[in-house]
Formats: sequence, C-alpha cells, structure tokens
Amino acid sequence: MGSGMSNGAPIRNKVQKHRKYLLVRHGQMNALGLFEHDQGEVSKTPTRVVVKTEKGLELGYIVGQLTAYKGGQFRFDPEQIREYYQTSEIEYAFEPMGRFVRYATAADINEERHLRQIVKDEIEYCRRFVRELDLPMKIIDAEHILGGERIIFYFRADGRVDFRELVKKLAHEYQTRIEMRQIGSRDEAKILGDVESCGQQCCCQRFLKVLKPVNMRMAKMQKATLDPSKISGYCGRLKCCLRYEDETYTQLKRRLPRRNAVVRTPQGEGKVVDSQILTQLVVVEYADGNREAVGVEDIEVIRRPEQGKDRADIAEEEEIREDEEQQVPEEAPDEEKKDSRKGEQ
Repeated sequence: MGSGMSNGAPIRNKVQKHRKYLLVRHGQMNALGLFEHDQGEVSKTPTRVVVKTEKGLELGYIVGQLTAYKGGQFRFDPEQIREYYQTSEIEYAFEPMGRFVRYATAADINEERHLRQIVKDEIEYCRRFVRELDLPMKIIDAEHILGGERIIFYFRADGRVDFRELVKKLAHEYQTRIEMRQIGSRDEAKILGDVESCGQQCCCQRFLKVLKPVNMRMAKMQKATLDPSKISGYCGRLKCCLRYEDETYTQLKRRLPRRNAVVRTPQGEGKVVDSQILTQLVVVEYADGNREAVGVEDIEVIRRPEQGKDRADIAEEEEIREDEEQQVPEEAPDEEKKDSRKGEQ
C-alpha cells in the first residue's frame, strides 16, 4: 500500500459566514468539529450522519440539533466555539474538519455493526504480530473506517517504536490502508474506561473532549485527600474532576490575605495565621493570643508579609512535591506526540 494521505482527503479551509455547518461528534476518540453541508433544515431529533474527514468516511452524531440550528445553520459563531478550546488552555485552529455526506441510512448502521465485530479479530491479529516481532508496544483498540478504506490501530508505548514491519504485515493481511496511532494513558481511559469511583461513567468518555493537565496543587487547595490511590482515575493519573473547580478556588484564594499579614478587624489589629477558601474566613491572632475567624469583607490589610514564603507555605509545597513524585509524569499532549505516534502504509 502507498504511504501518505489519501488523495481524497478533504482540504481544510477557514469557516466562511455564507456557508452552513453542522457540529458533529465523530470517530473512536469522539472528536468534535464543524462540517459544511447544503441541507435546508437539520433534523430536530437525535440523528446520525456520515461525514468525510481526512481519515475517510465516518459515522457521527449531530450536536445541539434541538436548539442550535436555524435554517440549517449552526447558531453559535466561531468565537463561541473557539472559547471552548481557549478555556482548555490548548491552541486550536478554527477550521472545518470536512464535509457532510448524508444522513446515515440503515445500511450505514449495519455496516458499522459489522465493522465493530470484525475489528475484534483485527486487534487479535495485530497483537499476534506484535508478539512475533517482539515490539515494545501495547495494542489498545482499533477503528475500521466506514467503507473499509482504512484501519487505525491505537497503541501505547514508552517511546518511539519502529512499526514499519508490523504495518507491512497488517497491510498484506487486510489489503487496506493501515495507520498506527500512539496514545497516552488518558486517551486509553477515554477508549476503555468504565464507571469511576463516583458511580458515574468516566468524564473523558461521557463529555470531556480536551484532557487538560491536573496537578497535586489543585487537590491540596480543595482540601482533598492527598492519597494518590484515592484521587487517581481509571488512567492512573489525577482525576480530571479536580480541575473543574480549580479556577473558582484560585479566584477565591486571591481575595484572602496571606499568612503573617497584619490586618485590622472590628476587634482590633492582629496577624493572619490561617484562612478558609470556600467560607472566605480568615483566622486572626490578636496580641493577647486569642484567635478569631473573621469574614474577609470585615478585614483591612495594614501590612503585607515580607516577600518570600513562610514555614507553613514551604512545608505545604514540600508535601505537594513529595506527593507529585508518586504520580507518573504527565505525558506530552497528543499534538506534540504526533510525529512519533502515527504511521501509515
């Protein structure tokens, strides 16, 4: 099989206002993107569609079909969609991902079911070849593109893997284009994850499309347990939900005076010895040794603490650092790993 992208792959262009787009979730990794279409109206019921992406033909779901479309046009403007990615702290080039081909037919759905069945055998064949070639990689899952024009194998590995011989064997076995994609532990959980300790389906499967970094500082600020076994998710890394309230906690913490700051309260002057982020209470110690919890709105900062960190801050940072060392280092984002993870034949 020849290498490189298919000649039929769609060319991405910038969104143009006079054209109509559907927002579609598609593929094994539940990618979300805009697809140009020429339909006069969009179905008002949950609808599956066939779209053309750089991979080939894929089945997907229209997003926001009940409220987000008028006259076939997706109501949200590019800025609103771009904001989603900006708040995720990930650069995103706003551009269409391909074209709408048709509403999915019964034949399309049946073919998808058939491909899901045969992909199990394809995974086993691939794992067998990996063992024969003694490659340092773990096959996680596979995706057979609609129409059978391409099979994508998702795998994990500690570093770069020379899988050229593997691709040749697979291409000879299935007589179609083969693509290998290296993924990380979070993406593995996104594919294989089940129910988490909260009793809900893994967030990365259910709705998270961008997996943002999470660190021990977030757990510490939220007063969560620092036991890695209790705050780690299916992927073995810190739970993504620790980040949900981090921005709010950070903003509330900025309103509080630092330890050792000299403040004035209705009871007189004192020194800050502790604070509570959610309740916005500050524990003040007065000259006579008495302590009192005072609302931040009733406090006036007279003198800020000297530059540098006090013993409590240093001890807290050391504790967080020790806990982080127990965690596996975060992997590079998928875009940074693209060169080492992907191969075709």
